[in-house]
Amino acid sequence: MKSHINWEKTVYPVLAPKLAGILKEALPQVLDQAMEIRLRTGRPLLVVTSSGDVFLSANGKAAAFPQAAYICSHEDLAQTMQLISKNSLYAFEEELRMGFLTVAGGHRVGLAGQAVLAGGKIVTLKNISSMNFRLAREVYSAANTVIPYVIAQNGNIYNTLIVSPPRCGKTTLLRDLARQISNGVPCLSFGGVQVGLVDERSEIAACLDGVPTADLGPRIDVLDSCPKADGLLMLIRSMAPQVLVTDELGRQADVSALNEALHAGVSVIASVHGRDMNDIIARPYVGELIREKFFDRYIILGGKPQVGTVTQIIAAQNNEVIYNREVGVAICG
Repeated sequence: MKSHINWEKTVYPVLAPKLAGILKEALPQVLDQAMEIRLRTGRPLLVVTSSGDVFLSANGKAAAFPQAAYICSHEDLAQTMQLISKNSLYAFEEELRMGFLTVAGGHRVGLAGQAVLAGGKIVTLKNISSMNFRLAREVYSAANTVIPYVIAQNGNIYNTLIVSPPRCGKTTLLRDLARQISNGVPCLSFGGVQVGLVDERSEIAACLDGVPTADLGPRIDVLDSCPKADGLLMLIRSMAPQVLVTDELGRQADVSALNEALHAGVSVIASVHGRDMNDIIARPYVGELIREKFFDRYIILGGKPQVGTVTQIIAAQNNEVIYNREVGVAICG
C-alpha cells in the first residue's frame, strides 16, 4: 500500500525548530513507520512506530536508552504551541477544552497540562506539558479488501459500520473508502457517486480553511469541524449526497441523524471504537442501531499482524461472517 505523510508541509512547520531539526536527521525507516510523536517537558523525545518506541537523540539517531535521548524543554513545547496556533491561542479555546488540536495533514495533536475550570467544568488548558502528534497517513488502497463487500451488485452502497480499537486504522480506512466511492471502482463496474463527509475532528479530509488537503476524489462535499448530528442533517438537506461518511458515533443525536438519513434513502458509512460486536451492542445509542439492524455490514479492524488489519466482515442480516483475514479477497486482479 502507498502510505504518505508530507513531513515538510504538515509536520515540520508546526514543530519547534530544534525538534524539527532532530526529526529531519532521523533514519527514513523511523519516519516511514512513525505513528506518534510525543513531546513531554523534561522528558525524552519519543517517536512511536509500528515496530516499537524510538527515543531520538539530539543528532536524530535512535538513543540506546531514554536518558541518552534529547530532553524536550518548556520552550520546545511553547514554541510548538505558538506555531500550531499561529500565536492566537484564544482562537482555539474550544479545541483546548476538548484536549486536542488538528493541524494541516489531518494530524491530531493531543494535549495535557493544567485544566482551567469554571463552574466545575473544563473551559480550557494552560501550561501545556505534554503533546502527542497522532500522525495521519493517506494510504491509497487501504480499502481494497473491504470495497467489494461495501458496494452491492446493483451499485448501491451498503450501510456500513467500522468497529475498531483506538489506533487501528479506522480513520485511514474511512478516508480511502470515501475516496474510492467518490472516484469509482472500475474493476467492480462502479462509476462513483456523490459523497458527503462530516469531519467533526478534521482528521479525515484534513481541511485547511475549509478545503480538503487529502485526496478524496471528485465527488465529495465536506463539512469540517461540524458536530456529526448537525452536519449529517445539513448535508442531506443541502448537498443531496448518495452516501454519507462520518467518524466515531456515540451520542443519541447521532442515532437520530442516521435514522433521518435512512428515511432519506442515503447510505451511511461510519465508525465506532470497540473490539468486536459484543463490545458495542450493549452500549446505549450505538447498540440501538445494531439491534435495529440499521447497518448492512460490520467491518472489524485489529492491530495484528499489523495496524489496520481487517479481521472480519459481517453481513448484518443473518450475522454471517462473509470475510476473515485467513481467506482474503482479490480486487482488480
